[in-house]
Amino acid sequence: MDISSILQGGYQHPTSRSWQSRKPLVKSMFMYPIFITDDPDARVPVPTLPGQCRWGVNQLEGFLGPLVKKGLQSVILFGVPFKCVKDGRGSPADDESGPVIQAIKKLRSLFPALYIACDVCLCEYTDHGHCGLIHTDGTINTPPSVDRIAQVAVNYAKAGAHCVAPSDMMDGRIKAIKRGLIDAGLGNKCTLMSYSAKFASSLYGPFRDAAGSVPSFGDRKCYQLPPSGRGLARRAIQRDTAEGADIIMVKPALPYLDIIADAAQLAPDHPLACYQVSGEFAMIHAGAAAGVYELKTMAFESVESMVRAGATLILSYFTPEFLEWL
Repeated sequence: MDISSILQGGYQHPTSRSWQSRKPLVKSMFMYPIFITDDPDARVPVPTLPGQCRWGVNQLEGFLGPLVKKGLQSVILFGVPFKCVKDGRGSPADDESGPVIQAIKKLRSLFPALYIACDVCLCEYTDHGHCGLIHTDGTINTPPSVDRIAQVAVNYAKAGAHCVAPSDMMDGRIKAIKRGLIDAGLGNKCTLMSYSAKFASSLYGPFRDAAGSVPSFGDRKCYQLPPSGRGLARRAIQRDTAEGADIIMVKPALPYLDIIADAAQLAPDHPLACYQVSGEFAMIHAGAAAGVYELKTMAFESVESMVRAGATLILSYFTPEFLEWL
């Protein structure tokens, strides 16, 4: 056997195997998605998301306190309103008495070192369930959608969010949000994380159960990217970096490792996030429950592939487990 054929000597020990990764997996790479509802005392399990709940603000200290002690450094908040009156422009999204702004203020008070990101979208707050404002024919009306998304993002930042993360996929919203943050004196105080390459995926089902965000008609394929649209994803990533995004995100993660790798090449100087979405999480649990593999082993394999592709930040419902495992 030729000398150049021998590779196994380089990874024959657990320590030398760990050196094969360009970036080690560490706790700070995980951001935990949290569903916040408008019942302050709620703790409602989500059946399709094992171990996940909708939380009221009065439950956050008991829920997150132990995780912070284990090393939790960041969360991303998703509002899940049930008591508000929804309308065509998503007016409740930035209501000061609504779940997201109340949760921002609560968490800033309880855990001063915890990094708080907020998903910015209108689908949970519109009476039609779409992510922007719509024309009378049901199509997206982009300019007022962008204005409204930017308004919500700035109001979350004013409430104390460290990061705003628009997931709506409206053209031009990154530039509008960045301009709004700058004009509000928050351009250097709030991170802008863009869901740049968000695909129209079948893997969002459990999330939509948790967030109550299923559209009342049609679907979101005209603004979320088609699964085969690699070129569109590359263009969106380049657009959002040019418009002022501080972090680029790919969503979902595992079926789109090629897009994560593309993003790492297209935006090498930006942090790169990926979202291990609800369906990915549920699939890993389902496979483990069926005896296909061991849960922990598969969870590690999944996120290590994301890091290998170039991700530096992983939004994952497995975050509490990785705080134990790492």
